[in-house]
Amino acid sequence: MGAGPRVAAVSSFDRFPPEVERLPRVGALVDPDVERILSLHPDLVVAYASQADLLAQLGRAGIPVYLYRHGSLAEIASGMRALGLRIGLAAAAESAAAEIEGGLAAVRVSVAGRPRPRTMLVIGREPQSLRAINVSGGFGFLHDLLGLAGGDNVFGDVKRESMLVATETVLAKQPEVIIELHYSDRESPDAEALERKAWNLLPGVPAVRNGHVHLLYGGELVVPGPRVVLTARAFARALQR
Repeated sequence: MGAGPRVAAVSSFDRFPPEVERLPRVGALVDPDVERILSLHPDLVVAYASQADLLAQLGRAGIPVYLYRHGSLAEIASGMRALGLRIGLAAAAESAAAEIEGGLAAVRVSVAGRPRPRTMLVIGREPQSLRAINVSGGFGFLHDLLGLAGGDNVFGDVKRESMLVATETVLAKQPEVIIELHYSDRESPDAEALERKAWNLLPGVPAVRNGHVHLLYGGELVVPGPRVVLTARAFARALQR
């Protein structure tokens, strides 16, 4: 929304846009560096609503706070609009939010009328094994993105953002497609092949048997921000292979 020059610091995990690499880092959700935040004398701190200790300390210091939560896909654009209004950039925020909504709508149109495969969205597991499989449940922006891109979440009936599942549960759900998210740059072909090979332990799963296990790479994949359109497009491409 054009407020980049006003940003005094970012979290430990911010990598986009590239300009943030030049800014101080002040911790993250569970480990905010309050002392460093206070030393910057900010006019406003954007904080997650669950950061009770941070909010209490900022309140005692008299520093204004903008609270947010992210849940559904729709809340990404609405949150941008609300923040833009708070900092006096309502028109620019409206433009940025509308661009995101337009991109998502285009993805939705592009998959309309196509088959909707039963899909398991994996957001984490132990490297090169099927231990600690963490999947998307039926709540949150990742679940929303999967549905928009043309997939039916096999765990959509579980109203949680994520959960750990055993291989027996995966077998019971019989997903036709598995989309697995990796948050680094693309692995070497050999390393990627090893990650894909781990799924061969479940040949009874249609996605494995039919070669529909798709590994997606990129730090943006689980960030509820301006690049969600890229994630929606990646999901749609995987689902239509």
